Amino acid sequence: MHDAIRLETSGVPTAVLVTTVFLHEAKVQREALGMNDIEPVVVTHPLSTLSSEQLDERAAEALEQVVRAWSR
Repeated sequence: MHDAIRLETSGVPTAVLVTTVFLHEAKVQREALGMNDIEPVVVTHPLSTLSSEQLDERAAEALEQVVRAWSR
């Protein structure tokens, strides 16, 4: 979240990727850092134990959200 805020304040569109388990923490951090406009890209948890095919599915799940984050 810190890196995304630094980039965003420099004019670089970013997308913060979190899994469903970490969404609450991402929102708390975003608010504490004063960047409520950053909307996390949320994918289903977990990621670390998935096959390549399953990771491709998670990427597809995130794609529309990433495009929206980069376009705002």
